Amino acid sequence: MTSPALPGVRYHLPSEGPPETLDVDVVVHGATSGGVTAAVAAARDGRSVALLAFGDHVGGMTAGGLGETDLGSAACVGGLAAAFYRRVARAYREPGPHWTVESHVAAEIYEDWLAEAGVAVRRRRHLSGVTMEAGRITELRTDDGSRYRAAVYIDASYEGDLMAAAGVTYTVGREPSGAYGESFAGVQPSENHQFVLPVDPYVVPGRPGSGLLPGISPGPHGEIGQGDRLVQAYNFRLHVTTSPRRVPYPRPEGYDPARYELLRRYVEAGGYELYGRTTPVRGDVYDMNNHGAFSSDHIGASHEWPEAGYERREEIFQDHVRYQAGLLYFLATDPGLPAEVREATRAYGLAPGEFAATSHWPPQLYVREARRMVAGYVVTQHDAEGRTRVPDPVAMASYVMDSHNAKRVVVDGRPVNEGNVQRPLARPFGVPYRAIVPRAGECGNIIVASAVSASHVAFASVRMEPVFMMLGHAAGLAAGRAIDEKVLVQEIDYGVLRRELLRAGAVLS
Repeated sequence: MTSPALPGVRYHLPSEGPPETLDVDVVVHGATSGGVTAAVAAARDGRSVALLAFGDHVGGMTAGGLGETDLGSAACVGGLAAAFYRRVARAYREPGPHWTVESHVAAEIYEDWLAEAGVAVRRRRHLSGVTMEAGRITELRTDDGSRYRAAVYIDASYEGDLMAAAGVTYTVGREPSGAYGESFAGVQPSENHQFVLPVDPYVVPGRPGSGLLPGISPGPHGEIGQGDRLVQAYNFRLHVTTSPRRVPYPRPEGYDPARYELLRRYVEAGGYELYGRTTPVRGDVYDMNNHGAFSSDHIGASHEWPEAGYERREEIFQDHVRYQAGLLYFLATDPGLPAEVREATRAYGLAPGEFAATSHWPPQLYVREARRMVAGYVVTQHDAEGRTRVPDPVAMASYVMDSHNAKRVVVDGRPVNEGNVQRPLARPFGVPYRAIVPRAGECGNIIVASAVSASHVAFASVRMEPVFMMLGHAAGLAAGRAIDEKVLVQEIDYGVLRRELLRAGAVLS
């Protein structure tokens, strides 16, 4: 098994306790923010619910380091998502809603919600397979030998693992521009988070034959609009602080300063950008995100993740920990860097009040994009640009189309990042119910709350945590409709679901 780069920081934790067989109305696979709201919504609706968490952590990215909410329009956040941010305000004893949240506060709120709703939370449950009969899931199995049976299943995992196991059609990567007529599809020139200073990309400067520096892919840039199976870069969203109690950036196991030689040369040219997207969360605690040409995004390292098995994902996970922790340690300590860079880096450290069990490092990798269902309706750039209106919305997306870089290559002897898209919306747009259930004729009792049916371009707006919470809320209520109406999830009465959502405070237009 791959050894952890930092003590206690693992993706795949061994199961604990004896296996069980559990029969409930609704099984939610994935304890992301959307998984929590799906479970809570279904339980409050009178259903018996089991929530299967992959690890010990619940709340996905909202409780995993993403303290600054990617909001868009506050007026478009409703239902349990809005209730969550009001509860954050209550926790801080401030007027609500409160759009920034420390991870431990978010986790406490989610845990309280689940306990109050009577949800059966099962941790360290790793999907091993499903049993299908007549186009429906009859049983979900986990690798500890447990079996979970339900009338309706909700896949709230960022990866869409359950929908894939159920044979639902999905895609991975970037469609070509011609697939849906999208101008921002496929390969795109990166205007942001790009190298803006000259730096040599070769191991021996000026000698292409010596090979490329670590972090640079040997392939071509590609033609604009060309499709591929690449996904945008992942990273960890860290809680960092300027407090005197800050935890110094740790040296990860297997640290190799040579993998940051491209960054050293960029710093030498004047390109120190580490804290450009480090934003206040609470007091002296900040949310540290990727910023600039060479930062916490591990560009090019995430492409296998969506369809990889758990052992391979553990390797990818540890490589991301090792890369990002090593990046910070390098900038804080390497004697080949200017003293002012090292001092500026050490002005921050990991927040001591967060993630104590995992070396103050988030246990949740920021899986910005993985599988995406291909359903009866695919949300596209046309929706984001206001050219369409859907008759069956269950949530509103309002954040910019925001996709991070997919690869780093050499063009004309210089390193170039490719794939960053940051484009405004024409207006907030509705995510339709048809985009969270499989197409007719596929699995009839699964609802997808995170890996929804959207093109790469449109998913770059949909993928925000408040939207996932609202989609989870809708999925939880829709599960109850399918149970009560004794129909497939594709056949429920949308009008009834709409009324239930509106009564619960959803914003649908």
